Amino acid sequence: MYNLDGRSALVTGGAVGIGRRIATRLAEEGCDVAIIDIDITGAEETADAIVRIGRRCMVLSADIGDFAEVQAAVGEMRARYGKIDIVSNNAAVVSVGSVMELAAEEWRRVFRINADGAFHICKAVVPHMVERRFGRIINTASWFGKIGKPNYAAYSASKFAVIGLTQSLAAELAPLGVTVNAVCPGTIVGTRMRDDADRKSVEQGLPTARERESLIPIGRVGVPDDIARVVAFLASDESSYMTGQSINVTGGLWMH
Repeated sequence: MYNLDGRSALVTGGAVGIGRRIATRLAEEGCDVAIIDIDITGAEETADAIVRIGRRCMVLSADIGDFAEVQAAVGEMRARYGKIDIVSNNAAVVSVGSVMELAAEEWRRVFRINADGAFHICKAVVPHMVERRFGRIINTASWFGKIGKPNYAAYSASKFAVIGLTQSLAAELAPLGVTVNAVCPGTIVGTRMRDDADRKSVEQGLPTARERESLIPIGRVGVPDDIARVVAFLASDESSYMTGQSINVTGGLWMH
């Protein structure tokens, strides 16, 4: 649909869930893919699916919270594919709990992956994209990055940071051929993060995703493919006049 033949895409957190579907959707659109993840088994399963689609895929083990590891992984991708056209900054962790009970170490853990990780990937790939005067960066934020919610302070604040990074970097890179946008998922099921959040919610007497489904105007929870469709659009030339945007994919649950 979007004719991404010949382009190469880097997807973080591509082992499972939303990241896996982003990676396979980009492959379906014609991309060769590189996956950065610490879950090598899951990443290799995604890679096998991409190879069956008929595209190349390489798996890179790296902790995105460590800039040196990110630089090394990005270097490996460039060495093999020659270029990086598209980045999907998708890897993230969630934290559920009140601020009064939130440990400082937990706050730092969430920011290290969600905010620092996105920054590290951008910092590593942007010089290459600027040199080529082409690039598409798509950050996975959240609707919780637009409105704070009780018991999600660390996660919400980290996703606000991702949106801020998206807007600042978009303004810097707009004259240089690189667009930077974000996708803001709502209540998405079928992911490891959702399972983790639901488990923590049950432990604390909070509602699960399915228990909140009736609040969604469209009438259903989301699935990873709902997010992958928007990422594919933002990766394509169809979105070439869009940058600095944070697009809600929430079924109407959040409209700002």
